[in-house]
Amino acid sequence: MQLLKTDKARTELQIGNRTLGQRERAMLILADGRNTVEAINHLFHGDAMRLATHLMQSGYLVPQDEPASAVRAPRATPKSAPAPAPASHPVAPQVLTEVVTATSSADSFEGKRSLATTRMFLFDICERMFVRRDPARAEAFREALRNAKDRDTMLAAARDMISAVEEIAGHERADSISERIAMLLPPEG
Repeated sequence: MQLLKTDKARTELQIGNRTLGQRERAMLILADGRNTVEAINHLFHGDAMRLATHLMQSGYLVPQDEPASAVRAPRATPKSAPAPAPASHPVAPQVLTEVVTATSSADSFEGKRSLATTRMFLFDICERMFVRRDPARAEAFREALRNAKDRDTMLAAARDMISAVEEIAGHERADSISERIAMLLPPEG
């Protein structure tokens, strides 16, 4: 089953509008009309269908074969907004589900996807975010990036770095870096 975002989902993914958890937001990003729930199921440890169903029932996603009018979610009656996820919530391994295969429709990337491009981007983030704040951590990230020779080890290094970015700069910065990595990383295959 292929899913599309509703207006409600697009609003959720804008900076400053975080009401869902990381896993739900990752599912929204992956709902691009091309990825199937079955294809991304492993990213959610077999829980993608339950998560997708919940997001459909909540008005964030619709099946791709729904009429175009269904993509525009009806405006909900005003209620108190759900509390944002606590800052102390640890970043789950799924934080990089955004990185794995997603591209943001608002910022599509048409350049060459490669491990080398991804590595250079991550080295740049390492220099900007960690060299002055935490030189030992920066060196550990550099070493992990130097040793990342395949997609899986690159994802592991990126996952660790994104977790650290979220700790020091917040979820919006971590989300934007995740989205950029998704545009640079070569497709699985």
